[in-house]
Amino acid sequence: MPRPTRYQPAGGMFHVTTRGNRGQPIFLEDADRLLFLRLLGRVERDAQWQPFAWCLMTNHFHLVLRTPTETLASGMQRLNGVYARRFNAKHLLEHHLFGRRYDARFIRDETQLERTVRYVAFNPVRAGLCKHPADWRWSSFYGVARNYAFDP
Repeated sequence: MPRPTRYQPAGGMFHVTTRGNRGQPIFLEDADRLLFLRLLGRVERDAQWQPFAWCLMTNHFHLVLRTPTETLASGMQRLNGVYARRFNAKHLLEHHLFGRRYDARFIRDETQLERTVRYVAFNPVRAGLCKHPADWRWSSFYGVARNYAFDP
């Protein structure tokens, strides 16, 4: 039996997460995260996604984005599929990198969007990886904080 079609309306905003199989790491080194970010940039461009926030943890990642067209499923299939194949080839691994299908939660309004972006930014703080979101190199918050820290 096929999986049910995902709700992915044009103009929809989503909080998307994907976790490693059995909680295992999906990023073993900085080069893995850089590869993922390059792929994410390509998918965002090709699928016309509008990103609000992202955060790469050790065994999962978060994306907060708007999809002007119905491209969430195809974009995530490309992102996760290409990344998993390259990760496995590089690290001489086999089998599934990701545990299950990605999770996508529909964001109803601007208030929920604000809360979701804050949740994603503070994820590494809650995990004990840093003291402030601006300290976690693998998040959109880091990039924003770094670019504006010294520019009044």
